[in-house]
Amino acid sequence: MRLLEHEAKGLLREAGIPVPPSRFVRTAEDLRAACAALPFPRMVKAQVPVGGRGKAGGVLRAATREEAERRGEALLAGTLRGLPVEGLLLEEPVAALEEFFLALTYDSEAKRPVVLASRRGGIEVEAFARDEPAALARVPVNPRTGLQPFEAGEVARRLGFGGPDLTAFADLISRTAQAFLRMDATLLEINPLARTGPGAFVALDAHLELDDDALYRHPELERVHGVGRREGAGRPATALEAEAARIDALDHRGVAGRVIEFEGELGLLIGGGGASLTAFDAIRRHGGRPANYCEIGGNPSVRKVRALTELLLKKRGVRRLAVIMNVVSNTRVDLVARGVIKGCLGAGREPREVIAVFRVPGAWEEEGQKILRKYGVPFCDRTVSIDEAARIAAGVH
Repeated sequence: MRLLEHEAKGLLREAGIPVPPSRFVRTAEDLRAACAALPFPRMVKAQVPVGGRGKAGGVLRAATREEAERRGEALLAGTLRGLPVEGLLLEEPVAALEEFFLALTYDSEAKRPVVLASRRGGIEVEAFARDEPAALARVPVNPRTGLQPFEAGEVARRLGFGGPDLTAFADLISRTAQAFLRMDATLLEINPLARTGPGAFVALDAHLELDDDALYRHPELERVHGVGRREGAGRPATALEAEAARIDALDHRGVAGRVIEFEGELGLLIGGGGASLTAFDAIRRHGGRPANYCEIGGNPSVRKVRALTELLLKKRGVRRLAVIMNVVSNTRVDLVARGVIKGCLGAGREPREVIAVFRVPGAWEEEGQKILRKYGVPFCDRTVSIDEAARIAAGVH
């Protein structure tokens, strides 16, 4: 779940990370009241859960109250990058002597968090990191013990800091790492991070994403901070995506319902570690047009697989279904097969006509084959690669 900037900064402030003084408003009426009470100039920042707001015209500098009201009301009445503006952050401008980049995220190869930092921040940081990778400090973090003080100091030294700047920057890295781990975040990015004086740093912008599966451990988000749950990390969920999430919540067993909707005609039930992305990309490479991306795994119940299958097959324009998973030991093939068959029948579709491919090798595989054979559905075992299964699903012969 991606937080809005004002929500992320509230959590950073609680963690002891300096942020500019600001006020959040939701409506034009709130905006006018705030403008009457605040000194100017002010930064007027549209609150939407996506990046690139500055380039899209969602971050403005207002010199006067009248300018803030006029431009702020226009933002509130419109959309930004296809999303409705959920409010405005009226923030004091900060005079930055230098701008830096600091982030924590997960390294999928090392399977642990990693600190990323560079002496250049701002909107071009991605290009800078690509063109000058050596300028980006990268330090892995032990998720059990956290980032040690000497490791934070080493990052600061690698960026060339000394004196009070070194001490302050190392402390900031430590606080950011602690907040990242404590909040079960998947990404915490401060960009730009401004140096305003000797040993003084301020987070000018913040991007915070939390692990959806860990939100139950943080009831304080809504109770204390007023951060309500929102589905996904960007646009609002479609009706199909929302219904898929409801299906996933039917019971605690496994995952079957994390869906992103597309405009194609091939429904997908895919999963097994990174296999979902592998299969999705392979299907598109072979010319297939997915109607959705989704993840299933962890031994979901027949009830959930059936409901998700039926939901996808009832989507307008979906003609066929591909079921592709990696070799699974924590998911019973027979339960997936039974759920898919029941879902096809529930949607009024003949399984052997609608299932383009069924490739789920693993536990209880023989039982799964028997179920599929009864309905005339061919089974692809592990001798058929994910790429080959994707080719079959895309209708390439």
